[in-house]
Amino acid sequence: MKDKTEIVKNWLRGWCLSREVSFPVQYKSGFNVFVGDEKQKERYMFPELNEDFFQLARSINEPWVHLKVSTSPDQFMGSIPEKWQLQAQGYLMTCFRPMTFPEISLAEGYHLEFSEYNTTFVVRIVAENGEQASIGRVSLIDDVAVYDRIVTEINHQRKGLASFLLKELEKIALSKGFANNILVATEEGKLLYENLGWKVYALHSSIVIPA
Repeated sequence: MKDKTEIVKNWLRGWCLSREVSFPVQYKSGFNVFVGDEKQKERYMFPELNEDFFQLARSINEPWVHLKVSTSPDQFMGSIPEKWQLQAQGYLMTCFRPMTFPEISLAEGYHLEFSEYNTTFVVRIVAENGEQASIGRVSLIDDVAVYDRIVTEINHQRKGLASFLLKELEKIALSKGFANNILVATEEGKLLYENLGWKVYALHSSIVIPA
């Protein structure tokens, strides 16, 4: 089993590949990524809650700089300036063996499309009318497969598309020799991943100062 810092760093490097931004640089006990988005200028990620996180929370006044830490918000929200807003809870999840899928086939009226960039592989599920129904990415780096931006559009949900998509992404990862899987899930996505054999490795808590 890797240690927490390595797991967080591997996930973040995969996230950067998927989002086409520069790799993280070390910042004290954590990592910094320049993202450059309007609502996410940069992000700091800390594997452990410590004084580095608290010092940063006290020193930043700029909006849209995200601070993230692998712990429960209860551990820090009462001890940082009130300008920070807690974001929706995320879950750092791992699956260090092949996922367990039910017997599934692609729902009728849909087809798959594949593309790639960097070492990121994209699978899309497209409806007959050409509408994108579901999309996801897997970035392969070091010895891990990092899954990112797995989305199924609302009017195409409840058809098993996300599970089928993940199976296709995993096939690509396994074909390249990658069997250690990492992702950050939302509350909604967490149950799907747990059903496929993923485990919550750590909470992924995020704060930001909105404009």
